[in-house]
Amino acid sequence: MYRTHENVKSVMQYDDFVTQTLKKYGVSGNRELVLSIIYTETKGKHTDVMQSTESTEKTIETEEDSIHQGITNLTEVLAYANEQGVDVWTGVQAYNFGKAYVGYIAKNGGKNTLPLAEAYSKDVVAPSLGNTTGEEYYHITLDSLRFNKGKLYKNGGNIFYAKEVRWNMKLVQLFNW
Repeated sequence: MYRTHENVKSVMQYDDFVTQTLKKYGVSGNRELVLSIIYTETKGKHTDVMQSTESTEKTIETEEDSIHQGITNLTEVLAYANEQGVDVWTGVQAYNFGKAYVGYIAKNGGKNTLPLAEAYSKDVVAPSLGNTTGEEYYHITLDSLRFNKGKLYKNGGNIFYAKEVRWNMKLVQLFNW
């Protein structure tokens, strides 16, 4: 519990800047979601707090750069998810997989699920980043152990990303004291 509280404190140092940036983009209702993404990505302990270098050609030199780019990307994938009529957690998963995941889900039931995320990771994301052999590695969480014995595809993103962000949103709420 102590470590979780310390990690949440580390994330909360960005609360004011996140709030200002969201207000600038007109999406202030996503504050807890952004803070949960920071918790999921880096626990606030890295310059690229939102791991947003993958969504831009620009160099991320400061935490503020990362938050600006991360919010830009998140806003884009959430808006696209809304346009396509899919659930919000598809948009959150697309923050990890890329915007095209939204279209994939729109064509496959409209709701992010672990089997769909796993198929997309294996068939689209991993091969696009060089893993054409289905190589796996371990990512140990309770959900991952239950679902597939804790395995992810190398270069395939995190199929549990949306679930982890959702859980971490609860942690940020509970341990922000």
